[in-house]
Amino acid sequence: MTKSADTHCPYCALQCAMTLTSPADLAPAAQPGPGPVPAPFDLNPTPSPALEVAGRDFPTNRGGLCRKGWTSAALLNHAGRITEPLLKGPDGVHRPIGWDQALDLAAAAVKDARARHGADAVGVFGGGGLTNEKAYQLGKFARLALGTSRIDYNGRFCMSSAAAAGMRAFGVDRGLPFPLEALDTAGTILMLGSNVAETMPPFVQHLQGARNAGGLIVVDPRRSATAAFTADGGGIHLQPLPGTDLTLLLGLSHVVIHENLVDTGYLQDRTSGYKAVARSVNAFWPERVQSLTGVPADLIRETARRLAAGALAGGSYILTGRGVEQHVDGTDTATAAINLSLLLGLPGSARSGYGTLTGQGNGQGGREHGQKADQLPGYRKITDPAARAHVASVWGVPEALIPGPGLPAVQLLKSLGQPDGVRCLFVHASNIAVAAPDANAVIKGLRSLDFLVVCDFFMSETAAEADLILPVLQWAEEEGTLTNLEGRVLRRRRAISPPAGARSELWIMARLAERLDAPSTYSEDPQTVFEELRLASAGGLADYSGIDYAMLDRGEAAYWPYPAGSTGTPRLFRDGFAHPDGKAVMVPVAPRRRRPSTSNPGANAAAGAKEMTLITGRLLEHYQSGAQTRRVSELLAAQPEAKAQIHPAAAEALGITAGSLLSVANDRGEVVCRAELTTAIRPETVFLPFHFPGAESANRLTEAATDPVSGMPEFKFNTVWVRPVAAPDSARMLQKTEAS
Repeated sequence: MTKSADTHCPYCALQCAMTLTSPADLAPAAQPGPGPVPAPFDLNPTPSPALEVAGRDFPTNRGGLCRKGWTSAALLNHAGRITEPLLKGPDGVHRPIGWDQALDLAAAAVKDARARHGADAVGVFGGGGLTNEKAYQLGKFARLALGTSRIDYNGRFCMSSAAAAGMRAFGVDRGLPFPLEALDTAGTILMLGSNVAETMPPFVQHLQGARNAGGLIVVDPRRSATAAFTADGGGIHLQPLPGTDLTLLLGLSHVVIHENLVDTGYLQDRTSGYKAVARSVNAFWPERVQSLTGVPADLIRETARRLAAGALAGGSYILTGRGVEQHVDGTDTATAAINLSLLLGLPGSARSGYGTLTGQGNGQGGREHGQKADQLPGYRKITDPAARAHVASVWGVPEALIPGPGLPAVQLLKSLGQPDGVRCLFVHASNIAVAAPDANAVIKGLRSLDFLVVCDFFMSETAAEADLILPVLQWAEEEGTLTNLEGRVLRRRRAISPPAGARSELWIMARLAERLDAPSTYSEDPQTVFEELRLASAGGLADYSGIDYAMLDRGEAAYWPYPAGSTGTPRLFRDGFAHPDGKAVMVPVAPRRRRPSTSNPGANAAAGAKEMTLITGRLLEHYQSGAQTRRVSELLAAQPEAKAQIHPAAAEALGITAGSLLSVANDRGEVVCRAELTTAIRPETVFLPFHFPGAESANRLTEAATDPVSGMPEFKFNTVWVRPVAAPDSARMLQKTEAS
């Protein structure tokens, strides 16, 4: 009997709609025997998918899927699937154990850490791929069952700067405060630091109207696939020096102000702080900005005028992505983009707007309901007495039982194994050994823990470091909800039965809570958890109280805030902003003298290495750390290894040829990979994708310095030394990495 389920893609925040069809329930994945489990770099071939994937018509993707979406079902019956709890033995080998023993060991490790070092010696690192239900219960589990304040998640590496900027300007953080379809009629779209053509390909159809009008403007140091859409009269590509996006935005605002392109009525009625912002951009006239960014002054003026003209015609949008946000000044850069949008009167307009592009599948919902170190459900501040009282009443516990704010992700990871830091860590839906900055230091921290528990369905690089691995469900095996990049709540539906030994994180939390005699209740049923989430979020900025499974199953659009009795909020800011006076706050920002990323040339300089700036990013075929997509044979065949993009002129000066090996290094680590020569990159920069582990892991080089407001690490501006490498050096480096 044919079975089908309408659901959404497990990867990015576009959450493309799809239908999964199976002639029968999936046969359980191959069960591991009593022997050792393969290491993470033993990826295993991908069998034929157990489910047929079909794109489903939906406003975001309109039936389209990217390569990752089309192949997403291939992992459901992958031979490398973990289907039993695994315990690392004294010999370093993981072997299967029973669930009761696994849960007893995890609970005992928690009790031991708390008894010897205090409750904050237990930590939790979550992920933006968890459903709303799991993200919500994980925050509750950490604070009540574990009793710790030490919880944060990998969204700190993605959306934190944009979120912080949105909160201080608008009083609320929702990635896109308008439906994605609104972009279709725009005549002008300024896209800063986002390569949607590769990261979420079905998105590009929403750019076509602006491109047809010649109004697609892309800011990127590389001529990315998205930037290439500006060719043939489609728009403008601005190619600034890495780390100068803030200066460029100040230059655009200077033109808008000094050419009297501002929307004066809007500024007076709907904003505060204009005069200070106007003064702050006086020093950033186009010619000076050209000297600092490399962007021609005439293109700066043309961009500002184009945005203003589009705003008057009712169709200008400004969109930001990680390329301008993943910096130590990421919050200020996002704030500068918001200031520019406010000068033009875009936010809250019926046909224009500002937004930021959420990356992870549930990057929006994952940050709203309790995974962040400083937040409670409903996007409430954990330091707000009223918020604490409300959530405590829903949880049925005294307010004093809820810990205060914890540590943001980078600081949390730096504390691993330290005397006053986290000694026992739980990791959910995150591969921090590859994805975190200064990855070598993170791996060292993981190895210094007293006990590491990782919930995963594959032997990721982080799971390989774990003392205990708990096998969990994949996306097509579970029910739940996610919130896409528009702030629209969606239903995830189960299409197949999971392997007999796998369990939902909800079940794991409920069983551990029992063993820890935790206060409150912990359900393993997603709908029950969602009903509690509705109560906990009621009255908060991210209010889900008017949303339920029945309405989502009917296909009703549900954009938060959605208070009970309302019809939701597809377009935020139409009637005002979330500050007490209803106005948006314009905050003056300025470039700070950038402290160069530390880099000791050492032997590299003596060998004739060239100092360059490293930028990192994504590839079309892979997602996040690559722990899933590197296991899909079609995707791995298309991009089997990391390649360093380098300009032909820089390569020639170094004696590097296409396909030859090069070293990209600094005092944090070294990456050895093949060279890809392209004129799409600036001559002083080198680009690495961050999807690969070991000797190809880009985050071995990135700095753990953080934005002082958001806690965002510096992923996009790091000093490195580049030099050619002989093949034997590369082989030794790979062996050393795998053995480490």
